[in-house]
Amino acid sequence: MRKHIAPRDQRESDISLAQLRGDCARMAPHWVVPAAAVPAPVPPSRIHGVVVTAASARLIDAMSEYGD
Repeated sequence: MRKHIAPRDQRESDISLAQLRGDCARMAPHWVVPAAAVPAPVPPSRIHGVVVTAASARLIDAMSEYGD
């Protein structure tokens, strides 16, 4: 497989930070971020088949609440 290398008009080192920022500002409207899909909560009646050992349950039960 051959890699295609596009010819460049300017070397990367010849591009100033101001030019780069301008290019990014012009392209930003094209990069629309879709709204994040919020997953629907699952009712407890649909959660089944999870097995927790007694030792794990005791370990979690003995832990302090967050922020203590």
